[in-house]
Amino acid sequence: MNELTNVFTGVFTALVTPFDDDGIDYPAFDRLVESQIEAGVKGLVPVGTTGEAATLSKNEAAALVARTVALARGRAFVLAGAGSNNTTQAVEAARACEAAGADGCLVVTPYYNRPSQQGLERHYDAVARGTGLPIMLYSVPGRCGVEIAADTAARLAERHRNIIGIKEAGGRAERISDLRDACGPDFILHSGDDALTLPFLSVGAIGVTSVLSNYAPREMVDLVAAWHRGDRARALALHDRLFALSKAMFIESNPVPVKEALALDRQMAGTVRAPLAPLAPASRSTLVAALERFAGAKK
Repeated sequence: MNELTNVFTGVFTALVTPFDDDGIDYPAFDRLVESQIEAGVKGLVPVGTTGEAATLSKNEAAALVARTVALARGRAFVLAGAGSNNTTQAVEAARACEAAGADGCLVVTPYYNRPSQQGLERHYDAVARGTGLPIMLYSVPGRCGVEIAADTAARLAERHRNIIGIKEAGGRAERISDLRDACGPDFILHSGDDALTLPFLSVGAIGVTSVLSNYAPREMVDLVAAWHRGDRARALALHDRLFALSKAMFIESNPVPVKEALALDRQMAGTVRAPLAPLAPASRSTLVAALERFAGAKK
């Protein structure tokens, strides 16, 4: 068994980055991290897509990773985002995460470049050689235009002991079976789609790297825990309760909807950085309806 299997069995939260007029709203970030740990999440993922990594400066990214490590104090695994479409910069980001005390790196496929599978291997080879941290691959073709093939993941894991798993966000449950077949049962598989968490668990994923858990961490933790203890009815009931809200969180580009949900809950401002824009009125109405349905289902 992979020594990190127990660590990754559960919910990792892809943390939003709260902003205010002066930059990053660190008090709001601190409150968010503490609420996640209190809810029982197993991992914290700063500086990822949900954290608007593409619009953070290097100094901001480094400060967020270091702050997450300090706040976690060993109570949660810190899987820091270290993605770039420039391989040299991805290596530098992974090294910076290691220097900041992160426990591992989440490395997304290069976006915009649309590399071949050979290009992906060269990219991940360089990152894996550049850091001693465990690396979780991140395949999200809807954003990056390229998918990590199952046999590519298998070759990378065979060559590099620190490539330990993948966050799979391609929207197809059969990918989990393809990855298990190619990479073996010890390769860690996480759902990257909240609405597909239960289907992915049913075919071999062990957890989820979640956007929704920023807003509903206890329910996401409960869903995954229910599945793993064999309470299928409870897991399905939670899936049903969360399903509409899961979809609403992606009615526009992540993290716009989840930040609006957190703002409506008065946890932070809903501010996003350009080129993202505030949630459109029609989308906001859909989100509010999903939030009200979720709140009503909890009663």
